[in-house]
Amino acid sequence: MPNDKFFPQRPKLKPMIYAYEEPGNNQVRGLLKVGYTAQLSVQKRIEQQFPIKKPVLRPYIIKVEESAMKADGSAFTDKDVHRVLRSNGFYNPGGEWFACSPDDVRRAVEALRQGEESDMSRTATFRMRPEQQAAVDKTSAHFAGYQSETGRTPHFLWNCKMRFGKTFAAYQLALRMKWQRLLVLTFKPAVRSAWQEDLAQHTDFKGWQFVARGGLQYEDIDKSRPFVCFASFQDFLGKNKAGGIKAKNEWAHAINWDCIILDEYHYGAWRDKAKDLYDADEEGEVEAARGKGQDDFCEDIMPLTTGAYLYLSGTPFRAINSGEFIEEEIFNWTYSDEQRAKEEWQGDDNPYAALPRMVMMTYQMPAAIEDIAKKGEFNEFDLNESSLPQAKATRHSSDMRKR
Repeated sequence: MPNDKFFPQRPKLKPMIYAYEEPGNNQVRGLLKVGYTAQLSVQKRIEQQFPIKKPVLRPYIIKVEESAMKADGSAFTDKDVHRVLRSNGFYNPGGEWFACSPDDVRRAVEALRQGEESDMSRTATFRMRPEQQAAVDKTSAHFAGYQSETGRTPHFLWNCKMRFGKTFAAYQLALRMKWQRLLVLTFKPAVRSAWQEDLAQHTDFKGWQFVARGGLQYEDIDKSRPFVCFASFQDFLGKNKAGGIKAKNEWAHAINWDCIILDEYHYGAWRDKAKDLYDADEEGEVEAARGKGQDDFCEDIMPLTTGAYLYLSGTPFRAINSGEFIEEEIFNWTYSDEQRAKEEWQGDDNPYAALPRMVMMTYQMPAAIEDIAKKGEFNEFDLNESSLPQAKATRHSSDMRKR
């Protein structure tokens, strides 16, 4: 009996990962299609995807051809590469198309070969600045020592200027608190890139996963490893047409999150026109675009469960004035604080050295205007109401004058 009956020969397969672009197709401009072939050459496999026989000019350009074999003889497929790309923050608008470069695909392939799927682009090693460290210290101490007779969930506000680095510091707080499941909700989905890049690029967050619409999905992640989910309020708190939780978000409502982070809080809190800041979800629900879910933005009736709330904002004036947060629940960092830190820094490596010099000026109100204001019944200027009609803007002005 031939030996190959007892010892079947290894099939002559050559698993390959490839990526190509279609420069003439405006619908996928700037994207690469990442695929897999084992029995056919890359060229023949791609040609199968274009029904025109022997075109004069090929409508595609091959950018990547890499072996899909590991050192131990096992192989991986394009689905594995897709997962690595999504977990590292590369946008996947649909199917096998990704907004990435050929080198990004090669790094994903190499990460699979080396068994380091989620860390193909971690190069950042910078540390927290002193004010970021102070924010983490104060917040973690508050959460760790929190006691409530009412059973309310602890919350904390970071009232910090632009470019404070709230995303990076929030992730460092998660490490300090040993949190494993973070949910970032925002009224401004455009901030997604900052949350995604910090988590994917810094060495401190090795092993963390980023879940978001159009990227890595919850069902694809390793549940034993920590993860961050980024979503908009209108998506996660919006209702379906029957008034219930959207089916695609039921998993998020089943999780007891370690912390819910409310980013760009001022965009939704206290704004009469917050509905104008919503955008429709992928199902195109008109009610979501009009602010469906806005009424659920309240800790007491929040349909999601969590062990802590962290609010992030550069201009939370009304939340502070309303007494929503007491002094022990706020960390402040203003432009004045930053300029003072820059001037008072001792030694080399001043982290504020690259910041521009800021000159703050005040305006002396003319005596004639002061006289009119003092004799009038109302204080006609209210910073919080200045964008509203005049009748509404003066509604609380008498109380302000007394203060």
